[in-house]
Amino acid sequence: MSDQLVRLDIKNNIATITLNRPNVKNALNDAAHEQLYDAFEEADERTDVRVIVLTGSGDAFCSGADLKSIDIKDMENFNYGRALRETYNKLITLMTHIGKPIIAHINGIAVGAGLSIALACDYRVANKEALFGLGFLKIGLVPDAGMSYFLPRLVGYPKALELAVKENFSANEALAMGLINRIDHVEELIQKCLALPPTAFRLMKNNFRESYDHHLAEILEMEVTAQREAGESKEHRKALEFFVNKGKR
Repeated sequence: MSDQLVRLDIKNNIATITLNRPNVKNALNDAAHEQLYDAFEEADERTDVRVIVLTGSGDAFCSGADLKSIDIKDMENFNYGRALRETYNKLITLMTHIGKPIIAHINGIAVGAGLSIALACDYRVANKEALFGLGFLKIGLVPDAGMSYFLPRLVGYPKALELAVKENFSANEALAMGLINRIDHVEELIQKCLALPPTAFRLMKNNFRESYDHHLAEILEMEVTAQREAGESKEHRKALEFFVNKGKR
């Protein structure tokens, strides 16, 4: 990538995507959006990548949209809806269709759409100094970038409403309400994800996501289809062979 607003580093089957605008707390402008989308797309397509880690440079994860990058003269006619469709909506849709484990390593502040992006990841690990917040209402806007979808499902409708008017909150608070999976020890989770069977994880992730929007009967059929594919995978055959041989010892 030319201007390294987003870095993609691939090593040992791990794709680390780093937001690289520390001077603005890794806020996303149009160019950063494009690079972030491209990084996720490449990580998804690379056969040597088994786990994707998203983090930020400096002392921030992501402070959301870089509103200061919009020319003040254009603000009156700025179309927020169109901007969402062209940036965050494309990105979140891509992320949720990636079958590989995506871990948000929240190394600092994650607010606004920056928090939305973290919620779209499969797992969230925060440094103990991390801070979280929505912040949308403070500037007269509504939560976006998937926040309205993910947040109530993670913490419940009443808690989501509370967080919308709450000041920034700590990693300990985020952990207590189930917004993040753990504090620190991200490497341990990365190694666990590396050991997962890729086919089964991809199918499971899809079924879990789709369960929000389908009836039980439909999910049962999706499980039939998924289990058929998983049962034909080389990972299952290898695990089954190991299990059977182990029992003969």
